[in-house]
Amino acid sequence: MNGTLTLVGTPLGNMGDLTDRARETLAAADLVLCEDTRRTGGLISKLGFDAPPMLVANEHTEHGVVDKMLAALAEGKNVVLATDAGMPAISDPGARLIKAAADGGYTIDTAPGPTALVVGLVLSGLPTERFVFEGFLPRQGLDRAERLAEIARERRTVVLYEAPHRLVRTLGEIEEVCGGERPAAIARELTKMHQEVRRGTLAEVHQHFFDTPPKGEFVIIIGPTVTEPTVRTDDDLIILLRAELDDGASTRDAVSLVSTITGESKRRVYELANAL
Repeated sequence: MNGTLTLVGTPLGNMGDLTDRARETLAAADLVLCEDTRRTGGLISKLGFDAPPMLVANEHTEHGVVDKMLAALAEGKNVVLATDAGMPAISDPGARLIKAAADGGYTIDTAPGPTALVVGLVLSGLPTERFVFEGFLPRQGLDRAERLAEIARERRTVVLYEAPHRLVRTLGEIEEVCGGERPAAIARELTKMHQEVRRGTLAEVHQHFFDTPPKGEFVIIIGPTVTEPTVRTDDDLIILLRAELDDGASTRDAVSLVSTITGESKRRVYELANAL
């Protein structure tokens, strides 16, 4: 008999969110694939049973784990895929492993659990009828600029993830392209002791975390646009140029980025860059 790959949703922070089915699945596992064996091993230990063999499956090792997973499934073993928190493959490793199991004709099941994007969305108070999940934005370059420009035009609620050390910069850039009055919410440390949901305009939430150094894991929720993006003044464009230049971009790259984000001509932006 072939084995089964089961995707297990793990708590975002509160152990009480682990389902009975997830406990039973972990208890019956012959092999566990996870981001961090210490985190998942600690979770299993708290549940009161010994951890089965475990393999690290993160962004660096996921490709190399495929053959070992397939061999275990071929032997009829119960294989569990879990991440540090939330559902596998949602801005976390797992997609390559799931596809490999599916391509191999193996059964794939799930013991569903919480995921930060849905929890943050429903707590935000923003429209939930239609939404788009963007995960983590590209760190830099034209890919980031193009994604920001798409968010500015998006008529659905947008959900993003961001790390604490990049939060203020990202909120500042989103405010620049979307306008400070766009409704937004920031959710942090979801289901944990210090859970916080900050609601308001982009300008308000940006200012809050500019004044208060951010800590924890963040979900950014941005309300849909109801108007076309506003025309940018020279001062607006200079602020964006300075941010990119201060972040290490060359003048050429900064001009391309700002032009893409705002829709302004490269010639106009280049003249402002030269003035700097």
